[in-house]
Amino acid sequence: MTGLTLYPAIDLKDGQCVRLRRGDMAKATVYSSDPGAQARAWQAAGFAWLHVVDLNGAFAGKPVNGDAVRAILANVAIPVQLGGGIRDLAGIAAWLDAGITRVILGSAAAKNPALVHDACRTFPGRIAVGIDARDGFVATEGWAETSTMPAADLGLRFEDAGVSAIIYTDIGRDGMLGGLNLEQTVDLANRLTTPVIASGGVGSLADLAALKRVAAGTRIKGVIVGRALYDGRVAPAEALALFA
Repeated sequence: MTGLTLYPAIDLKDGQCVRLRRGDMAKATVYSSDPGAQARAWQAAGFAWLHVVDLNGAFAGKPVNGDAVRAILANVAIPVQLGGGIRDLAGIAAWLDAGITRVILGSAAAKNPALVHDACRTFPGRIAVGIDARDGFVATEGWAETSTMPAADLGLRFEDAGVSAIIYTDIGRDGMLGGLNLEQTVDLANRLTTPVIASGGVGSLADLAALKRVAAGTRIKGVIVGRALYDGRVAPAEALALFA
């Protein structure tokens, strides 16, 4: 067993399932206008989790695609993790009550670390932190802003918080199908005790095999795949068999 979980990504923009290139909202490819049906398809393909992001919400700082998220929850029985525009305990509680298994705090984690600690105490095991990095530095507000904080420094802030996972995305590779940033992902995982989920750039089964090789013995516990699944570059059955 590799201990690696595959998370198909459902990124929501204006109620539709899309994929962006390098986080650019103007460069969105629409893959489905029915998020519930897409979620059902990934569950039927054998995936054990779903990774859902409210892209409009990430920019707006508040949930925008709530109806689409609820449609996803109504169509699947597998656990769903959700990020994008969730900025306070009330928002976290509302989504957990609605059926979300794990809430991802991204911009809120970078700008309000106390919220992560409070959320982990209030909802143990239900909070993940999304670290989105551009050239190794944390980006926030739907990736529109880049800070001067190294990604690893943000991860280390939450080592004692009880975070269930750190989701590490290299923005420069996201949606580009050129492979994960294995070096930075492994470096981050080696500095943390919190499990790490890799994200950004998977373009082929070979990319997943490369991750599997370097993940052995590290805290890397999962990977998010988006465009490569939608484009058919990665077949669900082959990807799941690789990690089985």
